[in-house]
Amino acid sequence: MVTRLGFHLARLLRDEGSLQRLSMGQDALLARFAGKSVALVGNARGLAESAHGPQIDAADIVIRINRAPMPSAASHGTRTDALALATSLPDALLERLSPGLILWMSHKRKRLPYRVATSPGFYLHPLAHWRDLQGRLGAPPTTGAMMIDLLGRSGMASLALYGFDFFATKSLSGHRSAAQVPHDFAAERALVDALLARDPRVRLVG
Repeated sequence: MVTRLGFHLARLLRDEGSLQRLSMGQDALLARFAGKSVALVGNARGLAESAHGPQIDAADIVIRINRAPMPSAASHGTRTDALALATSLPDALLERLSPGLILWMSHKRKRLPYRVATSPGFYLHPLAHWRDLQGRLGAPPTTGAMMIDLLGRSGMASLALYGFDFFATKSLSGHRSAAQVPHDFAAERALVDALLARDPRVRLVG
């Protein structure tokens, strides 16, 4: 078990090798999705007007993103099997969500909390993969785009995307507009459209 001091030194010194040793390997992570139906729940405000909660909870694996707002069980369901993060969260929120897997998708290692990095089921997304997707999009990818790209390489049975409207409505977890964030939502929509066209396992709900 890495000490708190050792972790903070590795993070300060950008010692990627030491940080990666805390993580399960990507192959091991993707193996957990093999043959499973996956619901990836984004944070678009439009989802709150839906009644997709039972469908979300019926998936084998439910993955939520960042602060994972769930205004109602009817629209969002109740389960959180995995949490994809690009920001630190209060301990109380992590305890309430109680995910079995925590995936740190951000390239910003300085934001990675000790509690997250030393939790069971921790995965640290490789910097090379973040940079590759950034290059394809021409902008920093959202956590959702990174997860879609990652899941597309898995042996999952199916992937249903909920709460992804590419900022047609704002996020439930913030008030910024598309112009105030560093992402290219048109490029991310094109990435998803290309995946939908070539991979019949994936569907965009709503």
